[in-house]
Order: sequence, then C-alpha cells, then structure tokens
Amino acid sequence: MAVENLLPANFGYAIFTYMYSFFMLSYLGLQVGGARKKYGIKYPTMYSDKEPIFNCIQRAHQNTLEVYPQWLVFQTIAALEYPLVASVLGVIWVTSRFSYAWGYYTGDPAKRMYGVYGYIGLLGVILLSISVALKLLGVL
Repeated sequence: MAVENLLPANFGYAIFTYMYSFFMLSYLGLQVGGARKKYGIKYPTMYSDKEPIFNCIQRAHQNTLEVYPQWLVFQTIAALEYPLVASVLGVIWVTSRFSYAWGYYTGDPAKRMYGVYGYIGLLGVILLSISVALKLLGVL
C-alpha cells in the first residue's frame, strides 16, 4: 500500500516540519560543540563552574531536547487529523526554539523568554491531539 493512501492529504507539510526541527536540533547541537571548543569544556562534563555562557548554550540545547519527544508525539497525532494547522503550529514551535536559544546565548537566562511564543505551537498541538482523542472515543 502506498504511503499517500495511508496518510492524510497535506501530511507532506508535517514531514517538512519534522525536517525543519531536525535542522534546528542540529544547529543547537553544533552551537554546544563550538562552545565546548571555545571554552575548553571536555566531554563528558555537562556544565562549567567557570564559564556561565557555556552553561547557557548547553541549557538552550538541553531544554529543547527535554521537551522534544513530547512535542513529536503531539505534533504527529495532531498532523494525522489536521496536517496543515499542525504544521503551522509546529513551525511556530520550532522557530521559537531558535529565539529561545539566541536569547539564552546572550548569557542572560531571562532573555530565553524571547522564545515564549513557542507555547502557542506546543499548546496548539496538544489541544489538537485532545480533539483527535475525543473523536476516536466518539465524544466529538
């Protein structure tokens, strides 16, 4: 059976959203690698007692990794029923992680809030996932 017969029309937008998230995670990871080299932080050390900027760069990546699995699940559930809306919400969330990181990279952790708009994307796909669950249960 062909994949286009299994997935809804417009699911390709969701696939591109996943690809965008891959590039975002790669970018954040490369920033950590560059900071390790710049500040002399060797593996497996996660944080530095002497370089707070490194810690901010590391936390921006680590925090994104902490929420990423949940976002993937809700993004996928939402995209199976609402592919276009879920993709827009996904792009909002992924883009916000860049803003979050760039704010954090200043060394002022409060500036990570530049990415707070990402909650629109995250909460949006959570709400869409609830809608899908209710439809499957016959409530909607």
